[in-house]
Amino acid sequence: MLMSSSDRPAMLFYQANGFRVLSPGSHVLCAVSGAEVPLEALRYWSAVRQEAYASADLATRRLLSQD
Repeated sequence: MLMSSSDRPAMLFYQANGFRVLSPGSHVLCAVSGAEVPLEALRYWSAVRQEAYASADLATRRLLSQD
C-alpha cells in the first residue's frame, strides 16, 4: 500500500531558528509523549537533541531531565 506524505511522519533537521525538511510528511512525533504534532503546529524542539515536543511543558520537562 502506498502512503502519501500526508500519512507519514516527516524527518526534520532542527536548527536554532527553524527546521529543514529532510523527508516530507505531515507530522513529527513528540519525543516525550509520542503524540503526533502537525508540522504547521510545531513550535517546540531541541536543535541539540534533534527532538520535537508537543508542548512547552513537555519540552521543559525533557530539557530538565537527566536523560
